[in-house]
Amino acid sequence: MKRLIAILLLLLLLAPGAMAQEKPITIGVLIYNTADTFMLSIAQEIRSQADESMTLLVRNGANSQDVQMRQVEEMIAKPVDALIVNPVDRTAALFIIRLCQKADIPVVFINREPLREDMELYDKAYYVGTQPRQQGQICGELVAEYFKNHPSADKNGDGRVQYVLLKGEPGHQDAEERTTYSVAALEDAGLKPDKLAEEDGGWEKGRGQQIMAAFLSEYGDRIEAVICNNDDMALGAIDALKAAGYFSGGRVMPVVGVDATAPAREALKQGTLIGTVLNDAVGQGAASLQLARLLARGEEIVNSALRYPLQENRFIWVPGQKVVYEAQKGFPGV
Repeated sequence: MKRLIAILLLLLLLAPGAMAQEKPITIGVLIYNTADTFMLSIAQEIRSQADESMTLLVRNGANSQDVQMRQVEEMIAKPVDALIVNPVDRTAALFIIRLCQKADIPVVFINREPLREDMELYDKAYYVGTQPRQQGQICGELVAEYFKNHPSADKNGDGRVQYVLLKGEPGHQDAEERTTYSVAALEDAGLKPDKLAEEDGGWEKGRGQQIMAAFLSEYGDRIEAVICNNDDMALGAIDALKAAGYFSGGRVMPVVGVDATAPAREALKQGTLIGTVLNDAVGQGAASLQLARLLARGEEIVNSALRYPLQENRFIWVPGQKVVYEAQKGFPGV
């Protein structure tokens, strides 16, 4: 009987599934800038999902493509079994793909989608992200709903929405599409948008505050809505609005953002933010690590093994959701 048990244990250890689960792997995680609230949340989720068989090497690119390229070279030299990369510059992903291809190391890009033609160069290059056009559309819908429910928001009664827009950064596909589709959603709702000003805030709260203060200095009460490509800039804009006397004495301003970060949810409770869009950091972090783990161990990439389905052989799209605060219900989907 003892001999039989020993044989069964040996067979179990030699089973392909058991060996794959126990194989220790090292995954490099490169974040463009951990000062970014949303990307920090993704990095934290990746860490929380790692198991004992995995070693994570997490690096902060500090918003420098040169720094990040050195980090990629460092990871390849170790070598790691897979990379998760949030590129500083999406166009620089081409060079990262070429380096990974030469070293035969799988790479999963997150949050900043490389150019499609660059992704096609390497069959072990993947992307995990969200659909920015959906996020932009929801932002526009939030503003449209506010104007429908608050006719006095049209301060000059001209039937149009005079808005300012705080954009993420030039060339970032999320910033471009969130901007385009938020305005398109206003038009689809039958509102006529008038853009007073648009400025790139680099996703940063401090920049958002500075830009909004400048907008208020130039346009004052002509501004009827503030559309922001992310929550950090929206919170900065709210700080500038507070300093100008808004959100007290009956003075209000509809502000919308994207990400549904914890500080943004607090602003929703306070009524200074009318809505945001769930940019699922938990879902994206978990999905990217899950995919990288399978690739690192050379396992087949099938939808039954994934949290979200693989599309077009190399893309995973994590859905977003409208987030508003209702006193009796809290936050849907968050």
